[in-house]
Amino acid sequence: MKSYRETAINILKNVGGEKNVAYLEHCSTRLRFTLVDDKKANISELKKIDGVVGVVTSAQCQVIIGNEVIEVYDEIMKIANIGQGEGKNASESNKKIGATILDFIVGVFQPLVPVIAGSGILKSLLLLLSMLGVLDKSSQLYSILNNIGEAGFYFLPIFVASTTASKLKSNKLVSISAVAALILPSMTSIMAEGASIFGLPITNINYTSQVFPAILCVLFLAQIEKLFTKISPKAIRIFFVPLMTLLITVPVTLVAIGPLGYFLGQGFTTCILFLYSKLGWVAIAILAPVLPFLISTGMHKALVPYAVSSITEMGYELLYLPASLAHNISEAGACFAVAVKSKDDKTKSTAISSGVSALFGITEPALYSLTIQNKKVLSSVMTGSFAGAIFIGIFAVRAFAAVGPGLASVSMFISEELPKNILYAIIGALISFIVAFLVGFILWKEQKEEVIEERVESNDLNKEITLVSYANGEVVNIENVKDDMFSQKILGNGIAIIPEDGALYAPCDGTIETVFHTNHAIAIKSNCGKEILLHVGIDTVKLEGKYFEAKVKEGDRVKAGDLLLNFDIEAIKREGYNTVIPMVITNMENINIQSKIQGNTKVGKDLVLVRTMEV
Repeated sequence: MKSYRETAINILKNVGGEKNVAYLEHCSTRLRFTLVDDKKANISELKKIDGVVGVVTSAQCQVIIGNEVIEVYDEIMKIANIGQGEGKNASESNKKIGATILDFIVGVFQPLVPVIAGSGILKSLLLLLSMLGVLDKSSQLYSILNNIGEAGFYFLPIFVASTTASKLKSNKLVSISAVAALILPSMTSIMAEGASIFGLPITNINYTSQVFPAILCVLFLAQIEKLFTKISPKAIRIFFVPLMTLLITVPVTLVAIGPLGYFLGQGFTTCILFLYSKLGWVAIAILAPVLPFLISTGMHKALVPYAVSSITEMGYELLYLPASLAHNISEAGACFAVAVKSKDDKTKSTAISSGVSALFGITEPALYSLTIQNKKVLSSVMTGSFAGAIFIGIFAVRAFAAVGPGLASVSMFISEELPKNILYAIIGALISFIVAFLVGFILWKEQKEEVIEERVESNDLNKEITLVSYANGEVVNIENVKDDMFSQKILGNGIAIIPEDGALYAPCDGTIETVFHTNHAIAIKSNCGKEILLHVGIDTVKLEGKYFEAKVKEGDRVKAGDLLLNFDIEAIKREGYNTVIPMVITNMENINIQSKIQGNTKVGKDLVLVRTMEV
């Protein structure tokens, strides 16, 4: 990989710059961007960045890095001011309801994973030491260490309050205070004795370790907070808003919202258990082979609330995590088969590193570098997952910690009541590994055809191309454009035209890659592979499509001189915007732009010769 800083700069540029990032977080392998405008992200360029394994655009723009995600994340946070929520509402309004819900689930539960995983593994390791006779369960040391692990679950509602408040941009400390009131020992005692508020009975519920009551509590709190922030006099807002928010939210939660969340969590778990009771091992055998598709799209995150709820409610989970064990180890088996059989050094190295990551429960490097790109590798992973999941399902293997199953976290399957549980888990993992390895070894062949196609495409990309004038007006040097993104060639090298009328035309034959939703910019991919961005005006995105009318749509084939869009040049000028039209080549760094026209030009005339330079 290039330097983390260079990778970070390139990623930030191709997600649309820091102003287009409303929120950024990371998980074990991915940078998760919530963008103001999803269409500003250049997905094809993101995929080409050294250090980027893949890109997923469901709910969020997820850039898969692998094991070095923290280093890249840290560099992005150093060079950009991200996470203040600018433009968040605009972003969410453009999302479909399903994507918005998934984005919310990820935002709430993803930050919880480390504390849940760490606490769960600590408790399972203590149990292992106790079963081996290394540590006495009645000892003070065991009790202290066990309480450290228990704290992560006991105070889980408070952690949920924090992440939910962050996602909703409500007051985090007030949210925590509201949820903390539910788990106070004295409040628990009051509920146990039987209590009511204004004649309304309070259901006796122990809210420690609960997830859904805390989420619903903060969702309600956020609305109350907004209401009183709007109507409160500014002079007393600092205490009046939190006072009224807490006075309303906590009683309503005790009477109605809390029980609703509690029964929602129970219902969620009951539905999964019902499915398991009807299908048995078949449920795991079905889920495990489809995990490559769920993970590659980020949809597996929808199962995290169930897993967390199941472990906090029952102490174990018997569907998603056991199925994940079969899948994760199958990814490792398939990768090692490729490593053994491949003769290409780069493929071999990628397969080994991806296989090791998968063994430890991190499958994204394997998924995006090998599995999804190759049907034979995918087939071996699915076969291994299915075989291992059958064994795991038949013997009803249970997971006792919410963490990605792998070599380092195998203690998550230890149970004092079910001593053979971990043995069955290990056998199931071995079956997955062996089957995936054997099938992968048999099916894998070096993809010579694909290598040839890539080389031909690369040669095409290096061809010279003459681009014609795309507007009537005065030709100017790109370095004279009054926008650093263009003048400093951050987006790429190019040229610009100061238009004399409101029409934009195609500079070459090609395919429309993107029509920005505000219609002020269009991206074209030429027949020889060069990606060309035409941008009408400076900062005209702020017009939100006003005065622009696109004449093409994404996927359209165009020829040089075809009309792309019309714009009201005089109205744009009256609004105070510069109407210069830069044109840049965005997918090639080492190019020379040789101008063929000085001064004024007309549409269709030869404008520039684009030549690749030797490096």
